[in-house]
Amino acid sequence: MRLLTVPNWSFGRDKDLLRIFEDLLTGWDLKVHFLQSDLDHNRTVSAFSGDPELVFERLERLAEAAFERIDLNRHIGVHPRIGALDVCPFIVLEPGAYPLASKIELFAKKLADRFELPIFLYEKSEHGVHQRDLPALRKGGFGSLLARTLEPDFGPNAAHRFLGATVLGERDFLIAMNVNFKGNDLEVVKGIAKAIRRSRDSGDDRFAGVRALGFPLASRNQVQLSLNITQPDLVTPDEMIQWALQQARGVRLAHAKSELIGVIRRRDLPGSQFLPIHPSQIVD
Repeated sequence: MRLLTVPNWSFGRDKDLLRIFEDLLTGWDLKVHFLQSDLDHNRTVSAFSGDPELVFERLERLAEAAFERIDLNRHIGVHPRIGALDVCPFIVLEPGAYPLASKIELFAKKLADRFELPIFLYEKSEHGVHQRDLPALRKGGFGSLLARTLEPDFGPNAAHRFLGATVLGERDFLIAMNVNFKGNDLEVVKGIAKAIRRSRDSGDDRFAGVRALGFPLASRNQVQLSLNITQPDLVTPDEMIQWALQQARGVRLAHAKSELIGVIRRRDLPGSQFLPIHPSQIVD
């Protein structure tokens, strides 16, 4: 089996920690697809793949390094978050005889016990307990966790006072990307995101499984339409970019750039011509 993980970490301004991450992922039999911090989001997205045992081992080493330095009480960024290791999905790239479900649970328990960290399983690893709870958990952010009694799959029933809580589990492949616009008209971009969600929820196939949010990027004097395409076999990045740019032209919002966050499948490339992609971001 070849396993991909795309951990999202709640730091984006600690250059020393980013260098530590680079060192921890270099020199191993892993493919590092993506490792990038964002100042405004104050978030780092990593993506690497390889043998599952090595993936879990390196992920634990990254967590050790990150958990020594992250304090969510002092964290400021536009991206909502509930944990130092905020979300950690696992995606099977090449199936094989490997007990992934039980290994994910063993890893979650190990992390929870070692760091006294509440861990919630999600997506394919979820046991039917948290499907309704997780959106509310994320919406409230780290601050709302501190006063709540939690019911995680592993770990204590209270958020860690520095590290919050973590959501992890196996999920299907998705494409994460941003469409950035010049200026600071955040309400317009939020309106575009809301229109996408409304159309998706009404059953419009053009937006099947598309998640959208709007964010300010103060350091760049830009605003951002953040998109997750959770059903890339039905909706392509090009379709979403073209639609977003059409909406923006109607309100004279100038396009700054589009960007892929994380990885993309090789078979998705024909529908991603408007999206800059580095070869390392392509997975088979």
